Amino acid sequence: MPDCEISFDMSRIDFRATSDMLMASYWGSGRSDEVHHRAFANSLCVGAYLDGNQVGFGRAITDRTVFAYLADVIIWPEHRGRGIGTRLVQALINHPDVSTVTHWSLSTNDAHGLYEKLGFRPSTDGRYMRLDRIPTG
Repeated sequence: MPDCEISFDMSRIDFRATSDMLMASYWGSGRSDEVHHRAFANSLCVGAYLDGNQVGFGRAITDRTVFAYLADVIIWPEHRGRGIGTRLVQALINHPDVSTVTHWSLSTNDAHGLYEKLGFRPSTDGRYMRLDRIPTG
């Protein structure tokens, strides 16, 4: 694994690169910079850095007490497959601000193996429900 620095310092996040990377993802297409500004401001965000350059991002949407939703975890394509995503997510779920969170959830189409290594498992209990809607503003 490369010598990767993990930081929760929002001032270090390269907003332009992060927003562009998310808008190019399968889950973030259709979003705007304004959506990302609001989402980041209302989340616990983390960046991954190699030699001072950002190579990854993730965030937790959380009440910082009992619930957190892992979102927008992305590693820049040229740095994938090197363990950076695992370190980033591990740092996020171990952050002191979310130490009492007992329920973490997420949605993924293609990174099940990463999350399973960290203890996540598919929800098959029939209790979880979802509402998808078109934003009104």
